[in-house]
Amino acid sequence: MMKRPGTAAAAAIMLAISLVLSGCTASPLNPAGGVDPRAVLEEFKGRGMVEHLEALQRIADDNGGNRASGTSGYEASARYVEDQLRAAGYTPVRQDFTHRPNGERVKTFNILADTEGSAENTIVVGGHLDSVEDGPGINDNATGVAAVLETARWMKETGIKPANRVRFAFWGAEEDDLDGSRHYVDELSAAEVRRTALYLNVDMAASPNGVRSIHDGDGSDFGEAGPKGSQEIEEVFFRFFESNWLPAETTPFVDGDSDYEPFLRAGIPGGGLFTGEVKKKTKAQVQAYGGVAGKVLDSCYHKACDTTSNINADLLKDMSGAMAYATASYALATNG
Repeated sequence: MMKRPGTAAAAAIMLAISLVLSGCTASPLNPAGGVDPRAVLEEFKGRGMVEHLEALQRIADDNGGNRASGTSGYEASARYVEDQLRAAGYTPVRQDFTHRPNGERVKTFNILADTEGSAENTIVVGGHLDSVEDGPGINDNATGVAAVLETARWMKETGIKPANRVRFAFWGAEEDDLDGSRHYVDELSAAEVRRTALYLNVDMAASPNGVRSIHDGDGSDFGEAGPKGSQEIEEVFFRFFESNWLPAETTPFVDGDSDYEPFLRAGIPGGGLFTGEVKKKTKAQVQAYGGVAGKVLDSCYHKACDTTSNINADLLKDMSGAMAYATASYALATNG
């Protein structure tokens, strides 16, 4: 059974939200705080992200060991996500498209679900739903799915009334050249691109030997900046971690690496969260986050062992809370 918000935590969050609505103004691309990051983290310590992982693991187990796009495992995963969204009060829709894994045409789809709020400043929040064919894809990326799902559920349960529409997106065929998010962006009209204020991505949110990393929006650490507004997204995520006394670091935008890429190429500001894959953990990172130096951040990346045994549940709580905080901060922001 999913855990519901605690009364004290929900009250603290609602008080912070009321302050935003009663006079604190900000640009949609640079929200000026208002949502209490400590209350959000406390709330997400008790939410049901791991229960989503367990459900998606069972689906993979029942469908040949994976949840790859175009398979029965993907269809069952989609139905699970849709059921969760409907139960929370959303109306999910499928966006169909065709991709070509191994050269064969395969029909698949994205799942989209919108909040209330103005479409003139749409915030897209997403992660990919599919796994690779070689495993169930629990860290990559059932953890991102769980973070986005719980953010959506939390916003409904807490009674947040977005000024700006939030579109929750669960992408298909990410593991086949980001095809789902590419299709979504390609289908946007020029006006819809202008109305997309920003994109928030979460991909691999609980690497077992992982770190808390935020995409380097201004390029100051890795040299590749996102479109104007991406720096502010980076700052919002850092605000969450700093307010909760949690160490975090930046990670680069890597071309073709995750679903932020089509948005960045379209000139849409982007940012997101990542806990690591094949890089080895440094001694400095061990001092900040714990774990094992010299061991890769996720030794089961794209393997059959990427199961529910392959996650850091505490890290998942931190990263899910960060996504919820950033989403609410932008959802409630007003035009500057």
